[in-house]
Amino acid sequence: MDLAVHSLKDLPTELPPGFELAAIMKREDARDVFISKNYDSLKALPENSHIGTSSLRREAQLRALRPDLKVSPLRGNVDTRLRKLEAGEYDGIILAAAGVRRLGRKDVIRETLRPEIMCPAAGQGALGIEIRKADTVVGQQVEFLNDPAARATTSCERALLQRLGGGCQVPIGAHAVMDGHELHLVACVARQDGSLVIREEGHGEDPLQLGTSVGAKLLQRGANEILRAVYGESAAAPQQP
Repeated sequence: MDLAVHSLKDLPTELPPGFELAAIMKREDARDVFISKNYDSLKALPENSHIGTSSLRREAQLRALRPDLKVSPLRGNVDTRLRKLEAGEYDGIILAAAGVRRLGRKDVIRETLRPEIMCPAAGQGALGIEIRKADTVVGQQVEFLNDPAARATTSCERALLQRLGGGCQVPIGAHAVMDGHELHLVACVARQDGSLVIREEGHGEDPLQLGTSVGAKLLQRGANEILRAVYGESAAAPQQP
């Protein structure tokens, strides 16, 4: 095997020794979307509606936005989740826009959720190509697939994730966009029950510096206490997933 293609949001921020990300492909829409048979938006859901999500990050932010909703786990691939919605198991579901669009099902999207409301996972919507560091031949062959904007935004988000010691199954959101030569990063850390959501943002030209600094601000404002509840007392140095 000469290379591996990953969904970047599921890839640890620290790769094993001897490996590197040779390319990060042009990014799909990084945001989350609301899907429902009967309701046009998350706000339009009646009280006590049943909503499904597979993500602790989404669940925490949902509970903060709409504490009146019943939030339940949603398992399976995208097609399976859509079938469960169609069968009436849920009044609405939250999915990553990228997965829905890549399957050609953007017609089912009712609302694209703003990152300031539902902050996506770090690296969401991006595909990364991993190779052996010493394999310069393969590196040169896949170099054309690397998208500078996707590289910058995801590197920024992953720097924040690394500063917080987080992985893909913790209530951390990070979303960076390019604005000319400058990056704008919004991020959050949330309690699972939605009782507290800490949000921060920042601007800068250096992706790693920006991600690290915004992550430090979140820690200063109490994110470490939230993460300690997830990781246990090892929160200061959690293991990568």
